[in-house]
Amino acid sequence: MRLPLATLEIFNAIASHKSLRGAAQDLGVKPSTVSHQLKKLEEQLGTALFIRTTRSISLTEAGRALVRRTGPAFEQLDEGLYSAKTAGHAERGSLKLAIPEFAYFLLVRNKLAGFQKRYPEIEVELSITDTLTDILDEGLHAGFRIGGLISEDMVAINLSAPLKTTVVASPEYLEKYGIPQEPSELLNHNCLRYRFPSSGQLAPWIFEGDDGAYPVKAHGNLITNSSTATIDQALQGLGLTFTFRDYCTDALASGALIEVLSDHLTTLPSMNMYFPKEYKSMLPLRLLIEHLKNDEPERKGV
Repeated sequence: MRLPLATLEIFNAIASHKSLRGAAQDLGVKPSTVSHQLKKLEEQLGTALFIRTTRSISLTEAGRALVRRTGPAFEQLDEGLYSAKTAGHAERGSLKLAIPEFAYFLLVRNKLAGFQKRYPEIEVELSITDTLTDILDEGLHAGFRIGGLISEDMVAINLSAPLKTTVVASPEYLEKYGIPQEPSELLNHNCLRYRFPSSGQLAPWIFEGDDGAYPVKAHGNLITNSSTATIDQALQGLGLTFTFRDYCTDALASGALIEVLSDHLTTLPSMNMYFPKEYKSMLPLRLLIEHLKNDEPERKGV
């Protein structure tokens, strides 16, 4: 027997209102339609579901059994429809994001506390990854990427100015090994390098010259897949590292790290958040974007 959902809906409405006419008004159909569908359901089941008198209508034992089993299911269906209708349109719910480590530290880290305080019912889940994630396959709502590395069928929202780079080392290291004046002199230094976890490639050290940006092949005896680790190693005096300048604002201000090759530094493309166009009206996502773009945090280095 095929599940007669429409007929069961009518049955539950009659049971709730204890009236065929009341059920008809609730469902927006004619009383004759309600009567016909009830008769059809009773014929399918081979049993009466209601006892009708001139003054009242009440459930039979079979009717009570059917209400007990189907009533909660229709309540859940109603809740499901309401949830689908309101999902993403209130200041609550979940927000799942794919974000590279550097984007977390540069754009999100210092703003999460303010966002959670302002919107405590929005659950933010961050998947820290540098992989070019297919957010749809992963069940995510949005992701973060530099520049134009974004699919054409996604909406991209710019969240930053071009990202400044820097080469830094501790005063102790520079005092011992000297300060490079040209990028080519990095060949004589221990360079603390970063390897992308997803691709396995070493991050290039990019500089700006008369003919535009160019890479320099760095060498050294330490490689990690964490940008924050390379900065920590630089703070320990283990070498020079190429990184985002905003990563080490406090360390530069305090003198714990010294910037070198400043005349040769370049910028990288700005950071974007991307998401399917179907999520443009998703309120938690819109609120996070607004918060990241407009809320000025207390700036902190890593």
